[in-house]
Amino acid sequence: MTSIRQSTPTDGERVVQIWREAVDATHDFLTAADRAAIEAEVQAFLPAAPLWLAVDAGDRPVGFMLLDGASMDALFIDPAYRGAGIGRALVEHALERHPVLTTEVNEQNVQAVGFYERLGFEATGRSARDGQGRPYPLIHLRFGSQI
Repeated sequence: MTSIRQSTPTDGERVVQIWREAVDATHDFLTAADRAAIEAEVQAFLPAAPLWLAVDAGDRPVGFMLLDGASMDALFIDPAYRGAGIGRALVEHALERHPVLTTEVNEQNVQAVGFYERLGFEATGRSARDGQGRPYPLIHLRFGSQI
């Protein structure tokens, strides 16, 4: 059984491992140099970030999400748990807090694009470059209606 909890400092190494394995499984479009640069940024930031974790029955993280208000800034799942509802559970957790939720997804990550579309997210725009100015287009997505 999977549950969701907030991260603690002791989860840092595991969340970086999840990030690494998830990116290696889904981000084959990254150049080796960009992949290494992004990992260095992630290692410096992610362990101390306020994350929501999906954990297994032994309290071992199997996925994580970073929420910044109503913006889901990261969602990564251990590839061994893909297709098990972990991502959906984390998104539903976010939607309980923020019925209107935004996120961005790499356009080249077609599996993630399909995941968000299946959950009902709609494209609201596109950027030619990622948040760090690298040439990896982003699709801007939103779930829920603005009132």
